[in-house]
Amino acid sequence: MIELEGVPELIDPVMVAAFEGWNDAGDAASTAIAHLEREWKGEVFAALDAEDYYDFQVNRPTVWLDGGVRKITWPTTRLSVVRVGGEKPRDLVLVRGIEPSMRWRSFCNELLGFAHELGVEMVVILGALLGDTPHTRPVPVSGVTSDPDLARRMNLEETRYEGPTGIVGILQEACTHAGVPAVSLWAAVPHYVSQPPNPKATLALLNRLEDLIDLRIPLGELAEDARAWQVGVDQLASEDSEVAEYVQTLEEARDTAELPEASGEAIAREFERYLRRRDGGTAPGPPGITPGGAGSAGPSQTRPPRPPRREDPADGGDGDAEDG
Repeated sequence: MIELEGVPELIDPVMVAAFEGWNDAGDAASTAIAHLEREWKGEVFAALDAEDYYDFQVNRPTVWLDGGVRKITWPTTRLSVVRVGGEKPRDLVLVRGIEPSMRWRSFCNELLGFAHELGVEMVVILGALLGDTPHTRPVPVSGVTSDPDLARRMNLEETRYEGPTGIVGILQEACTHAGVPAVSLWAAVPHYVSQPPNPKATLALLNRLEDLIDLRIPLGELAEDARAWQVGVDQLASEDSEVAEYVQTLEEARDTAELPEASGEAIAREFERYLRRRDGGTAPGPPGITPGGAGSAGPSQTRPPRPPRREDPADGGDGDAEDG
C-alpha cells in the first residue's frame, strides 16, 4: 500500500533512479544519486519492504551502534524528494537502492505506483558498464530509450540491445509498457580500472543528466575528485609498461573513432554547460574541456588488472549501452 501523506504536491517531477550491483560499474550511478541527495538535502519519504525483494544471504544487513543501542540497517530501495529552486523550480524524486534479488516485476510495479501517485512526468535511470574506453578521455555516456518519439525529441538512441539485462533494462521496459517516458543514461567505465569509486564517470553522468532535464546541478568537489582519480590511474599505468601500451591503444582507437565529433555537437554542449555554470556563479573549466581524473580514495589503493593480451578476445564492450 502506498501512503504519501507526508509528501507535498510536487512541481514537474522527474524520477531519477540508480541501483547498486550489476548495472553500476565503479559505483558511478549510485554515487551520482547519493551526490544529488547530499547537495540538495533529500528527505527520504518511503522505503520498499526489504523482505519482498532481497536475499539477505546475498545482500546482508548491517549492525551498528547508535548511542550504545544496536540497530540494523536492511538492504533495500529508498525514495527521497528534493526541490530545485530558481526561476523555474521543479522537484526530483530520487530512487537509490540495490538491484533486487527476486520479484523484479513486482519491484518495478511498486516504483511505478509511486511515480503515478506523485505525478512523475519522466523516469531517468542511471547505469554504468565496463567498456574498452581509456581513462584519459572524456567518459562516454549513452542516452537510450525504447520510445521512438522520445528518441527523436531528446536526441537519444533508440535501444537495439539484445542479451542479458539488469534491473535498469527491466524498469525501463516497465515504464514503456505503463506509458511513462523513460530514459537510461549509461556511462562507460574502463574495464582495467573498474573498482569503485569512479568520480569521473559519476561526473559524466551528472553532466548528461543536467543536459537532459535542463537543470544546473551543483558539483561540489566532484570535478576535483575526478582530476585526482585520473592522476592516480596515470601513475599506476606508468608503472606497468603493458598497461601503458594498452591504454595508448585505446586512446588511438577512441581518437580515430570520434575525430568528426571534435568540432560538432559535443563542443557545443560543453560550451552551453560552461555558460550556464558561469552565469550561476560556479567556477567551471574552459569550454570544450571535460574535467579528467577523480577520487582521491580510488584506484591509487589497488593495482589495475592487466589488460587482456592481444591474442585473446577482450571481454566487455566498446562503451555501448547494454540495456534499454
